[in-house]
Amino acid sequence: MELTYEKCGDYLIPNLIPSREPEGELRKFGLMRRRYLKEYRSGIYSGLLLTGKLKEHLLMVQEQAEQRFDVLVEQMAAAEGVTEQLKAVDQMLWVRKMNNIREKAEEVVREEIVYTL
Repeated sequence: MELTYEKCGDYLIPNLIPSREPEGELRKFGLMRRRYLKEYRSGIYSGLLLTGKLKEHLLMVQEQAEQRFDVLVEQMAAAEGVTEQLKAVDQMLWVRKMNNIREKAEEVVREEIVYTL
């Protein structure tokens, strides 16, 4: 590995260039994972941060969590009979049931994916 240095006064400081971060925006589950690692798994967080793999890891967890969330919502809605027909007949009942389903699915995703190693 070849290092270049910059002279700053009497000291030579290495020119460290970080690797490019992967493209993508962190959303709800990715941000939740980052906060969890930072607060409760600081060693893993520091290791990922120092190696430049943190954002890649967060994006991967976020993708898995979002896919699992979508599948759970679909399955729970089918199991509870929440359909477009219900939405057309009684919109407020449909909203209540869907909000309940989404909360349950999010809780499962947090426990299964976001807050585990």
